[in-house]
Amino acid sequence: MKQIEVTIMGQSYVLGCPDGGERSLLEAVAAVDKEMCAIRDAGKVKARERIAVLAALNLAYALAERPLPAPPKKPAGAKAASGEAGLEALVARIDDALRDDGRLL
Repeated sequence: MKQIEVTIMGQSYVLGCPDGGERSLLEAVAAVDKEMCAIRDAGKVKARERIAVLAALNLAYALAERPLPAPPKKPAGAKAASGEAGLEALVARIDDALRDDGRLL
């Protein structure tokens, strides 16, 4: 893991970045910087911490409002599972994943 120095709202930060993740991290930094600067420039909020929280909420809301991607299409001739059977298969996969650790936290 490498470290990258970035600037958000005029403040420098050193962030850990997984190999190959530089582009995604820099895009995220740019989005956060843009959102925080817009809130600061609106002039209603001055405290950096409050600006950061508002920016995080705005970005999380925008992400939640994105439409969900379409499910992958089944290959031609593949048998479509009924909704109930598909749900049971999903629950079974979740149970398998949580088998060793029944705790969510």
